[in-house]
Amino acid sequence: MSVPTMITLPKSALINLGLRLSGDIHYQLTPEELTEQTLQRGEGVLNDTGALVINTGKFTGRSPKDKYTVKDAVTENTVHWNDFNIAIEEKYFLQLKEKMVAYLGEKDIWVRDCFACADTQYRLSLRVINENPWSNLFCYNMFIRPEEKELDDFLPQWHIIQAPGFKADPAVDGTRGENFAILSFTHKTILIGGTGYTGEMKKGIFTMLNYILPQRAKVLSMHCSANMGKDGDTAVFFGLSGTGKTTLSADPNRLLIGDDEHGWTDNGVFNFEGGCYAKTIDLSEEKEPEIYRAIKPGALVENITFVPGTNKIDFSSKKITENTRVSYPLHFISNALEPSVGKIPRNIFFLTCDAYGVLPPISRLTPGQAMYQFISGYTAKVAGTEAGVTEPKSTFSACFGAPFLPLHPAQYAEMLGKKMKEHNVKIWLVNTGWSGGPYGIGSRMKLSYTRAMITAALEGHLDNVDYDTTPWFKLSVPNTCPNVPSAILNARNTWPSADAFDKKAQELAKEFVNNFKKYADGASEEILSAAPVTE
Repeated sequence: MSVPTMITLPKSALINLGLRLSGDIHYQLTPEELTEQTLQRGEGVLNDTGALVINTGKFTGRSPKDKYTVKDAVTENTVHWNDFNIAIEEKYFLQLKEKMVAYLGEKDIWVRDCFACADTQYRLSLRVINENPWSNLFCYNMFIRPEEKELDDFLPQWHIIQAPGFKADPAVDGTRGENFAILSFTHKTILIGGTGYTGEMKKGIFTMLNYILPQRAKVLSMHCSANMGKDGDTAVFFGLSGTGKTTLSADPNRLLIGDDEHGWTDNGVFNFEGGCYAKTIDLSEEKEPEIYRAIKPGALVENITFVPGTNKIDFSSKKITENTRVSYPLHFISNALEPSVGKIPRNIFFLTCDAYGVLPPISRLTPGQAMYQFISGYTAKVAGTEAGVTEPKSTFSACFGAPFLPLHPAQYAEMLGKKMKEHNVKIWLVNTGWSGGPYGIGSRMKLSYTRAMITAALEGHLDNVDYDTTPWFKLSVPNTCPNVPSAILNARNTWPSADAFDKKAQELAKEFVNNFKKYADGASEEILSAAPVTE
């Protein structure tokens, strides 16, 4: 039995939020205590390595159509309202908050004070109020943990109120369904109800930072991973889910800054978070040893199943969801950089899993191409991931994180372009997807080759080699790369039929151009000229 934590939180700190508490306040508990309470409540089990395993319920991923931003005097003319930034009236936020605090007032609650942003110049203080202990463990893992002395006079700048068991009434609450995530920049509060998916909390804070930092601090907020070499050279990896962002940044020869969310200042790059939230589908110790070994006491594993008759995780199982996850604090990674602050990036990698097999495994981009690819944010889902999908399906997500960007994508792209030119940063497009043909015909790029190409770029081995320019996308492709067969570097040459490649490449080029039309009015001539050719 663990010793109860002696840190206490005055009830007045919560009464100010409208909470009238009849239950217990569990404040700033340790991972051991939160794990023990989860087990006692029958809400989780331990796996064979001692990690806590839970099921998030109905929702095993984010629900973008149920995420809202309060439209008021602060946001009306600054937020880029679209299918991801969905407006809701302030009156609905206020009535839902009142209902939520009344609901939580009759229960035990778990409260955690923490920070976002590893660079203390930009640090924001957060207070999270949860309905259950395992959600609070997620916050311990993912946000930055204060020293005990910092709690003496802790004043939260933002609140998260999260109650999976509370459900909205769409008929009167202005929501689409019973679940919701609502941000109010005026009230500096995020409300999350009707969903137990923990990632809603992390992405709520990310969305908030993506609004505040570029406008108020001139910091470029980025959906990326980052690491640093032993001589201080920083690398940044952008990419949508499934492209290798977490895997490729977990390099045993480099220090991990973070795996998902960062800011780029005039002095360097810093992590927004204090932990990692890694996908575990098909996880293996051989391919991703650092992540595999992080599944130990203190880690929180979501929505996995066990090998029958054991408490050993079946990493291949998609029985509950393909989006199986584990959260753990950064110090679970042996080579994590603390504090999580790196220098100005020397190299940036845009990762795409191109299931069409059209894009080369690595290419160097001009500043115009980099901004064009950044705004496009391309990857492709393979056949079979959705009912009725028999061909690869293109996905474009502006700045590799459209659901979390409150501002117009061009604002982030312009900041990136300015920083790239100012610091002469090298930008690389890396295809972690298919070669030799599309999905079903070609084969997936070997992880060992991708790692070798990234290492070559980082170590300068691609600086003085000859380059060819590809058709359609006009990309510069190296002719040679250490530890990589030269035959795979030009994607067109890997296909059995050059005509078939050209046909598929033309189709993809047209998809890029059509997707970019909605951003063209905010893009410079330099960016527009980087579009692929379609004829």
